[in-house]
Amino acid sequence: MKCLKEAEFWFITGSQHLYGEETLRLVGSHSETIVTKLNESAKIPARIVFKLVATTSDAIEQVIEDANYDKNCAGIITWMHTFSPSKMWIRGLGKLQKPYLHLHTQFNREIPNEGIDMDFMNLNQSAHGDREHGFIGTRMRLARKVVVGYWEDEIVQEKIGRWMRTAIGVMGSRELKVARFSDNMRDVAVTEGDKVEAQIKLGWAVNTYPVGDLVQYINKVTESQIDVLMKDYDQKYTMHTDNIASVRYQAKMEIGMKTFLEAGGFDAFVNNFEDLFGMDQLPGLATQDLTAAGYGFGPEGDWKIAALASVMKIMAQGDDKGTALMEDYTYHYADHGESLILGAHMLEVCPSVAADKPRIEVHDLGIGGKDAPARLVFEGKTGPAITATLIDMGGRMRLIVNDVLAVKPILSMPNLPVARVMWKPLPNLETSAESWILAGGAHHSVISYSVTAEQLRDWAEIMDIEFVHIGEKTEIDQFKQDLLMADLVWKLK
Repeated sequence: MKCLKEAEFWFITGSQHLYGEETLRLVGSHSETIVTKLNESAKIPARIVFKLVATTSDAIEQVIEDANYDKNCAGIITWMHTFSPSKMWIRGLGKLQKPYLHLHTQFNREIPNEGIDMDFMNLNQSAHGDREHGFIGTRMRLARKVVVGYWEDEIVQEKIGRWMRTAIGVMGSRELKVARFSDNMRDVAVTEGDKVEAQIKLGWAVNTYPVGDLVQYINKVTESQIDVLMKDYDQKYTMHTDNIASVRYQAKMEIGMKTFLEAGGFDAFVNNFEDLFGMDQLPGLATQDLTAAGYGFGPEGDWKIAALASVMKIMAQGDDKGTALMEDYTYHYADHGESLILGAHMLEVCPSVAADKPRIEVHDLGIGGKDAPARLVFEGKTGPAITATLIDMGGRMRLIVNDVLAVKPILSMPNLPVARVMWKPLPNLETSAESWILAGGAHHSVISYSVTAEQLRDWAEIMDIEFVHIGEKTEIDQFKQDLLMADLVWKLK
């Protein structure tokens, strides 16, 4: 996983030599002050590094080339303190390969009534300079985030911080490896996709490894290794079963899977209940505990969801209120727009979304023809969240995001032995479900209480894939029109 704490974001201030050396010294001093204060903010999750006051094409080109090749640099932040002629930026921005944020701010919060004179005006020209800089970004059709506001305001720092998390998701995506243990579930359409296009566009290396190779790793696990993991289970979860042998087998699978994934440098994995050759159970608790550690997972061979879950966990790291595989299972229809969705999966929902301490239980699965597997059972957290899915439209990828409000399940469901989350999709179940289906949304998704629709929109723009948002203001007629227009635009790209 790309580590947020190791990442740097390079702050580049634009100006020119026309103003003289004294003005440029002040520009540099102001830039250093802004960067220092931003780094002290709790809203900024990674280190910002002030690089230079850029005044020539050569300097701009050089710093961007350096950013491209610096493995710790996760993106650049530009700010035009004064007027920086934007033709100077063309060579450099034309080579930029890292995420790019344009901060439109100014050093002073207010206009000083008596202090404003021509010297002050010449120095404080962000309102002027950032428009010139904005033009070249638009003219060059660069994917960029524009954040506007005073740099000391919390809302501005929050926007910068969220974008930084998106940028880390971009960097993590470009290095992401997915291990496929078996192929997709037979005859299922939506879990298919163009893996070559995914690697070209998103950076995902998605390859298949025989289940037998994984079984060899599992069979090498020792009883003493299992004992150590069982103690960890006892700390994190409540043992709610007498079938300890089943739990120990899940621990054995988890250790084998983790060893395999670490050896190959994988960030995500999939499996398929139709192909469990050499395994006594479908990995349930094993998968859940691995996803709690940060791995992405997709069931029935759904590698797109596994990779998307990994990217979203990278974005949320250090402040993850819950990010997990999800599936729309069944509806609870109610009056007055209060209908709800019950989300769950057979076994593999990540415990990061649990409201309370999860229970380890063992139950028959009723599918796959294997022994009863141990799994974590819990209710999900409440609060605002999103569900997101990624589909292959044939020629392009489409990322679909729905704003939701997770609620405490209104029923106890004592005979449902799986982790479950209940939510109200916005604007309501009927509009949300119709929109999701019209957009081609999959039955698998990723739910997150931390990652926002805005962050995924920014990620999609950087990765140059289509983004579809279903939210509070969605109306079907306009939504259908938007899909039609998007289809035409993407066919022309």
